[in-house]
Amino acid sequence: MRILLSDVHGGYTDALIAGTHDYAFLPAVDGRGGLSRLGAAAPAGAREVDPAELRDDPPDVVLLQRPDEAATVAERTGLRAGTDVPAVFLEHNTPKESVPSTRHPLADGDVPVVHVTHLNALLWDCGRTPTRVVEHGLADPGLRYDGSVDHLAFVVNEPVRRWRVTGTDLLPGFAPLGIDAFGIDGDLLPAALDGQPGVAFAGNLKPPQLRDALVQRRAYLHLNRWTSLGLSLIEAMLLGMPVVVLDTTAAARTVPPEAGAISPDPADLVVAARRLLADPDAARAAGLVAREAALARHGLDRFLADWDAVFADVAAG
Repeated sequence: MRILLSDVHGGYTDALIAGTHDYAFLPAVDGRGGLSRLGAAAPAGAREVDPAELRDDPPDVVLLQRPDEAATVAERTGLRAGTDVPAVFLEHNTPKESVPSTRHPLADGDVPVVHVTHLNALLWDCGRTPTRVVEHGLADPGLRYDGSVDHLAFVVNEPVRRWRVTGTDLLPGFAPLGIDAFGIDGDLLPAALDGQPGVAFAGNLKPPQLRDALVQRRAYLHLNRWTSLGLSLIEAMLLGMPVVVLDTTAAARTVPPEAGAISPDPADLVVAARRLLADPDAARAAGLVAREAALARHGLDRFLADWDAVFADVAAG
C-alpha cells in the first residue's frame, strides 16, 4: 500500500516507515512536514511526493495525526481524507482537561482513531467513532548498557515549558544523586531550578549520540505525570538500562518493578535510585529485566504487524 503521512513525532515515524509499505510525505511548508529530518537515512520506501502526483494517483490510506491535517491534505491535494481516500487518525496524546469527559476532535465520526496506549483509549471519549490500540514499538538498538557513570539520565524535550507534565518539578528530590539532563531546551533547567546543584545539562543530541551517552549512565529517570508512554523510556529499556519510573498513565503495563523501580511516590523512587547508583551489579541485573520486558511488549515486528492490520482494514472500508 501507499500511505500518506506527516513526520509529527520522529521516533514514531522512524518505527512506522520501517514497514513494507510505500510511505509518502508532502513537502514541508513553513518548516512543517516533509522528510528532510532523515535526509539520506530515509528508507527506500519513504519519499516526498508532489501534491499533484497524489491528485492523479491517490494514496491507499491517509494517516492523520493532527486535528487540522485533514484540512491541510484537502487544501494541498484536493483529496478529502475519509471521503475520497480512506483515512485513519493516530492519537499520540492524552486528554488535557476534564479527562473523564473529554471529547475527541474526531468523536462520532467515520474516520477510525488509533490510540497508542490502552489508557489513552479509555480516557478519550470518541463517541461512536471506531477505535483500536496499537502500542508503541521500536527497533532493537541492542544491549549496550555500560553504566560506568553513577548518574541518572533524564531525557525530556522542553522540560521547563512542560514542567509538571514531565515531572521536572520533582528533579530537586533526585538532584543530590546526580542528574544528567538531555533534550531540547534542557539548558534552561539550571536557571529554572534556581541553580540546584546536581542537575547538569548534558546536551540535545541526535539519536545515535544520545544512545551512546545514555548507556554510560547508571540508570534512567522517567518522571512524566501526564503524557503517553514515552519512546525514550522504551528505548532506554531496550538498551539494557535500569529505569526509575513514576507510576502514572500506562507506565505499569511496560515497566515491571524488577526493572528498577516504579511507584507513584517520588520518595520511593529516590530510595530506589540511590540503591541502583550504589550497586552496579544490581543496576545491571535490573537493566536486563527492563530489556526483556521492552522486547516482549514493544518489539518492532509486533508493532508493524498491528499497523498492517489497521491499514488493511481501513483500505477495505
